[in-house]
Amino acid sequence: MGPHPAVAAIRLAVRRVLNDILAEHGRTPGRLSPDERSSSPLVLVACSGGADSMALASALAFEATRAGLRAGGVTVDHGLQAGSELRAAEVASRLRELGLDPVESVAVTVGRDGGPEAAARDARYAALDTAAERHRAAAVLLGHTRDDQAETVLLGLARGSGIRSLSGMAAVSGADGRYRRPFLQLDRQTARKACMVQSLPVWDDPHNTDPAYTRSRLRHEGLPALEKALGKGVVEALARTAQLSRDDADALDAWAGKAAAGVRDADGRLECAALHDLPPAVRRRVLRRAAIEAGAPAGSLFARHIEEVDRLITGWRGQGAINLPGRVVARRQGGRLVIRQG
Repeated sequence: MGPHPAVAAIRLAVRRVLNDILAEHGRTPGRLSPDERSSSPLVLVACSGGADSMALASALAFEATRAGLRAGGVTVDHGLQAGSELRAAEVASRLRELGLDPVESVAVTVGRDGGPEAAARDARYAALDTAAERHRAAAVLLGHTRDDQAETVLLGLARGSGIRSLSGMAAVSGADGRYRRPFLQLDRQTARKACMVQSLPVWDDPHNTDPAYTRSRLRHEGLPALEKALGKGVVEALARTAQLSRDDADALDAWAGKAAAGVRDADGRLECAALHDLPPAVRRRVLRRAAIEAGAPAGSLFARHIEEVDRLITGWRGQGAINLPGRVVARRQGGRLVIRQG
């Protein structure tokens, strides 16, 4: 008899990602001999101890051996709760019991920039990047599910930051495609069921139910209210919206990348007349890219900032300079748009 349907689903999702990684390294699936093991690519799983990441760790441990890949794990201790270091040690121990190697627990200091959720995320990804580089990992697997994707789309909609914010999380992201999200087409309950039938211990982070956090309120109040008003299927519809939005945003980004060279003069300055002739969606992408190149942090550059800069092109009335994050200033001078740090 085969595995439980939930277990089979998560293993299949992981197998597909591992096959992609093998192909990228010019390898084919197959068990390793002892001599081959040390040279095979390493795949890490980021594991908090929750149901999503524990299901992912279990599937990676099962599939990596059959694929001919090494598998390890990293758990990040954010230090935000009493006893967090003990829980991180427990998670690391569970990963070792699954057969993952190397396994490490990394303690981080969470700052305050952007609010508690953003600061914790920044600290976590910095720790994962460092671990991946230290172990020369080919990829890091993340346990985000279709439910997480739906929440991300709604948060982007609330920010009003444009189509890119509606595209949610990419299946592949990070430097050189480091981060992979195998579960974006699976719901949260499938991961939890997989843990239950495999008797995998799961830790439920109390922050996930704390109404002080925006995502928690959205998860426990916002999405249920939407489903009550609109019926079941809201999560699936939002996940489809993410993929469609990502396809559109990727196409517009590519268009803007090609258009950027054609709107600069011989000295590399942006020509306002040439910018004005571009479609608004393309023009604003060119402006955003120019602001980031000048030193504006991408995470702090919102739609309202770009709209103000855009008015220097489309609604020129002699207005003054626009201040952007990162001490970047945009101003119009003699038919040219100058964006640089002040």
